[in-house]
Amino acid sequence: MPRAPQRHHRRWLRPAAVAAAALTAWTAAPSAAAPLPPDGTRPAHCSRIDVAKVPGAARQQAYCLDELTTAGTVASGHTDPADWAGLTPEGLATPRGVPGIQIDGYFPDTSTTNTNHGWNHDSQFVIRLPDHWNGGLVVSGAPGVREQYANDRAFGDWAVSQGYAFAATDKGATGAAFHRDGRTPGDALAEGNHRVTQLTRAARQVVARRYQRPPSRTLAMGMSNGGYLVRWQLENHPELYDGGVDWEGTLWRTEGPNLLTFLPPALRHYPSYAAGGAGAEQAHRAMKAAGYPAGSEFLWPFHHQYYWDLTQRIYREELDPEFDGATEAGTPFCAPGTPACDADYAYADRPGEVRRAVAKIALTGRIGKPLISFHGTYDVLLPISRSSDVYARLVRREGRGHLHRYYRVEAGTHVDSLADAFPGRVRPLVPCHRSAATALERWLDDGVRPPSSRTLKLPEGAGPEKLLTHCPLNG
Repeated sequence: MPRAPQRHHRRWLRPAAVAAAALTAWTAAPSAAAPLPPDGTRPAHCSRIDVAKVPGAARQQAYCLDELTTAGTVASGHTDPADWAGLTPEGLATPRGVPGIQIDGYFPDTSTTNTNHGWNHDSQFVIRLPDHWNGGLVVSGAPGVREQYANDRAFGDWAVSQGYAFAATDKGATGAAFHRDGRTPGDALAEGNHRVTQLTRAARQVVARRYQRPPSRTLAMGMSNGGYLVRWQLENHPELYDGGVDWEGTLWRTEGPNLLTFLPPALRHYPSYAAGGAGAEQAHRAMKAAGYPAGSEFLWPFHHQYYWDLTQRIYREELDPEFDGATEAGTPFCAPGTPACDADYAYADRPGEVRRAVAKIALTGRIGKPLISFHGTYDVLLPISRSSDVYARLVRREGRGHLHRYYRVEAGTHVDSLADAFPGRVRPLVPCHRSAATALERWLDDGVRPPSSRTLKLPEGAGPEKLLTHCPLNG
């Protein structure tokens, strides 16, 4: 379904938050090739590429690649490292030895923020079809305001190396000006849900055409805004999936909490805390009351510089553009008391239209398929007490607790590159994804329920190397 005309017409600006990319790199390490399919056969390299057509796509290009992981796609130009920079730790091993087909393309859309391939067209997707298929499909939406390759390191490499087909979408609008897309407030965020559903349906057909049988398992996976998409899909389209893995998903609730309730207090109080002096202690108490946990203070300067201000302004513009009138996305780093300053934003005092915009994307907890969630206790972009803790309670309240496992990961934060910047103080979460995915497979295949929801303590004496590979869910 094409998007409505954009409601803004100013020039698109790339997000300042991409400065976080400087905190990470990628390294290559060998690993085993993908497993054989259940019947033990080895299909011909890139067989049936001619029938791998994406239903509903306005454009697509198929490539026969010797390597579908980032060990090969970086050099071949079939991924964009800028999309996933900052999301994973530097030492994360890169699997290799996965030949197959990659399909790049886009669905009909009227917005143009995604410049990949020189297409200047949104609703771009990537689908990867390994030669040695395990029968499954993993579908993912981009975190933040990133593009379709953003999950290549966190999910894509793992998925294809395990033999899964993998599909990912840019959600239909990208960049710091994503809010210009859509006709009314909330439309751009709601489009992301539609685009994941659209891609899932299309990718299932592509898989069936290429491998001559439908996928035996379809899993949704995502982090941050992508984790939100997993939750929404399992609530609204459980018929498309067998289960999901939710890595620190964003929570949208009409009555709160949501981004617009806990980010303004950080903008309001952090400068006083950082300045020291007479008001610092009171500001510190206010930060903790807003959900930012004691012990995470060393992460606050980075988030103030790169995340809190930008995130508040662009998401508030998407859901409440009237707050600052003709100004687009507020005034960066404005001081409290400045007219229309996001540091003074009070969601509870805003008119009903704002809640109606949030209602377009609100979560209920009514999941219809098994879901494993995990979230770091030191997440100071989406504080755990104001996001995943609340979502877990929603799931239980809706009587769906038997379908959910929730793991609070001690000392994990929002982006794993910060584990490199603060070794020993921040725990990378990517190994928790690997553990969660394995547990979900056993749950679906053998009926073995994962360990009960719990806090995964930071192992005593564990060094950075162990933390990069170690996250047992029974810990």
